[in-house]
Amino acid sequence: MSNKLRVGFFGPFGTFTEQALLTQADLADGELIPFRTVPDVLDAVDSGDVDLGFVPIENSIEGTVNFTQDALVFDHELLIQREVVLDIEHCLLAATGTSLKDVKVVLSIPVATAQCHHYLRTQLPAAEIQAATSTAEAARIIAEHASLGVAAIAPRNAATLYGLEVLAAGIADHGSNQTRFVLVGKQHIPPPTGHDRTALVVYQRADQPGSLISILQEFAARRINLSNLLSRPTKRGGLGDYCFIVYADGHVADELLADAMRSLHSKQGAVKFLGSYPAASEHAHSAREHADTRWREADDWVESLRADIGPN
Repeated sequence: MSNKLRVGFFGPFGTFTEQALLTQADLADGELIPFRTVPDVLDAVDSGDVDLGFVPIENSIEGTVNFTQDALVFDHELLIQREVVLDIEHCLLAATGTSLKDVKVVLSIPVATAQCHHYLRTQLPAAEIQAATSTAEAARIIAEHASLGVAAIAPRNAATLYGLEVLAAGIADHGSNQTRFVLVGKQHIPPPTGHDRTALVVYQRADQPGSLISILQEFAARRINLSNLLSRPTKRGGLGDYCFIVYADGHVADELLADAMRSLHSKQGAVKFLGSYPAASEHAHSAREHADTRWREADDWVESLRADIGPN
């Protein structure tokens, strides 16, 4: 039996997800297992068929990948272990011998075609846009059928994998296109690095005026920066029944963030912990670190006062 780490990812091979996964040396050395959908990846982690799962969760242009976010919030009890940010380069791929004027059909996932809308509208205005289950799947279909009239929007590495030509590179509408991926597992919280992020889901006690500010003030009062704040329907009630997903700078091991979590847990309807893990991008921590120091000083002060409490 192989002792290699088994890592499931949103496949097939040749996707941006695999490309991001291969940037992580410890994961790339493991057994990489592709799955057709994000829920399939997360189910495999739950069942123990794989040790870890690697899936996209946010894009700088399209925003949150809601089916990933919702699955982690509502359907699974998994912890985020790591995040990876990848610069996305969309390419137009086709079988050898195809020219741009030959292209009558473009295959890709809807997110990719939406991100390349300007290019498609100006360079291929008559082309029919068809959906595929992934960018790499679009490339594979073209390679298998070798049709000169069909192209795929896919990663450059899919061209190498499936023997296709790159007709055009960097065709996305925006040059600063990035996708954030997360590594998830059934247990384990990575130790703090001093450059971390914590993900929480906060359920309100009631939908009432001031309910969101009551959540935000727990972080603001402690000078904890929020890198992202989302509202999602809880799927348990009707319209207006929302929970809030919070991505906060810091680690559960940090005293100040832990204090905010205690307060939320005591005041709100429920709090779900999605993980504390190393952040992928550099960002300032000086305000939080300063607040951490002041909180410890305040805690020491209170403890010194309590030490003077005498017997009855």
